[in-house]
Amino acid sequence: MLVEMLKSKIHRARVTDKHLEYEGSITIDEKLMEAADIAGNEKVHVLNLNNGERFETYVIRGKRNSGSICINGAAARLAEKNDIIIIVSYGQMDSKERSAFRPRIVKVNDKNKII
Repeated sequence: MLVEMLKSKIHRARVTDKHLEYEGSITIDEKLMEAADIAGNEKVHVLNLNNGERFETYVIRGKRNSGSICINGAAARLAEKNDIIIIVSYGQMDSKERSAFRPRIVKVNDKNKII
């Protein structure tokens, strides 16, 4: 049996921008994506610590080392610039994989730089 488990997360990132008129998604600094093992177009959950909103969307690669975390499309109504969010990705694992697996946790500072 496969079980969905936490694969990785970017913890306490700050929203740097939002674009309501965009097609949708979240744009994430490429360096953060690599550190968290999150791929372009991968589905993620976004948890907003400021207002309690939780939503899922897909990832778009942002400019490397920019610190960019931009909420796009309809989800832009669920976050404001400077909100603190957690970006979570999941993977499906069998019992053998999950016993040895350790998720990647990427903690960032208030400029979205890895600490």
